[in-house]
Amino acid sequence: MAEIQHIQYYSNTLDRNINLEVTGHWGYPILLFPSSGGSYTQNTDFGLNQSVMQFVEQGRIKLYNVETLDMLTFYDDHLASEIKIQRYELYMKFLQTELIPYIQNQCNTERIAVGGCSFGGYHAGNTAFRFPDLVSHLFSMSGVFNIRNFTPLSDDMAIYFNCPDEFMRNEEPWKYNHMEIVLSTSDWDSCQPKNLHMSHVLNEKGIHHWYDEKKWIEHDWPLWKMAFPEYVERFF
Repeated sequence: MAEIQHIQYYSNTLDRNINLEVTGHWGYPILLFPSSGGSYTQNTDFGLNQSVMQFVEQGRIKLYNVETLDMLTFYDDHLASEIKIQRYELYMKFLQTELIPYIQNQCNTERIAVGGCSFGGYHAGNTAFRFPDLVSHLFSMSGVFNIRNFTPLSDDMAIYFNCPDEFMRNEEPWKYNHMEIVLSTSDWDSCQPKNLHMSHVLNEKGIHHWYDEKKWIEHDWPLWKMAFPEYVERFF
């Protein structure tokens, strides 16, 4: 059985502990985010980690499941839009300057993979598209790519820079030449139109990616547990 560690990582940027669940001894690191408001153990609790456990036990991958600040940012309906995006920008800075370098050092690798389901797919996609120099693979499963519905009545430019379907229209394609990008959805997925739109944005920029649309399965854990092992087996 693969070793599972629960770590409290103190972030200077956020001035708080962030919970991490680390699964495996060695292997290529995959940073996973939970879906909206979920615990950092959610991907274990709902079986996503187990769906790729054979690859963990073979030493092909190592999983890092991280806590998000969803309930202190986008999902706090009492917060002003400007406060939501300011707090989320700090979380992104934490990922860029603290957590990802920590994982790189642990695993002795230049870049890491990122992934997640539903709103976790948003976090993964935003991280990969914002910081392509740090990310080698993106597995966005039923993800979303815009957060303006959480930040109404605000024209803060930071919102633009956290909406990949907007800012990617003005990015340089060469920055993503090294990256394996998977946009995963299904024909019954409520987020299918968002993934199709993001795929069109990437196609317009000439950015290579895999738009993978499964059939006859809805936006839920059975879809993601079916798809994720396929991507891990293909790329690692």
